[in-house]
Amino acid sequence: MKDIRGLIHWKDHDYRLVFNFNVMEAIQEEYGSLERWGELTNGTNGEANAKAVIFGFTQMLNEGIDIDNDENGTQTPFLTLKQVGRLITEVGMDSATEALQDTVIRSTENAEKN
Repeated sequence: MKDIRGLIHWKDHDYRLVFNFNVMEAIQEEYGSLERWGELTNGTNGEANAKAVIFGFTQMLNEGIDIDNDENGTQTPFLTLKQVGRLITEVGMDSATEALQDTVIRSTENAEKN
């Protein structure tokens, strides 16, 4: 897994999207596997599952906030599921899911390319 951090802008603030083992563990605990969560969020079988998108996005955003707090000695509060739902609504579902999927894919792709 690579340390890839996406970025999303909402309400005059840039939030980092982080997909790492902490996020992976939370998703596996909630949905059983990353594969199952991915099926729910990619929308290939119809529309994306809003609860799964919001959950994953919240985990990724809050991990970014937690890292920023650790690195900068700040105490920025975590975002709630409702706040993340509003964020996704305002930036648009397509833009939000694209940022989420891009961050996950780039974080998990094989580091060695032929």
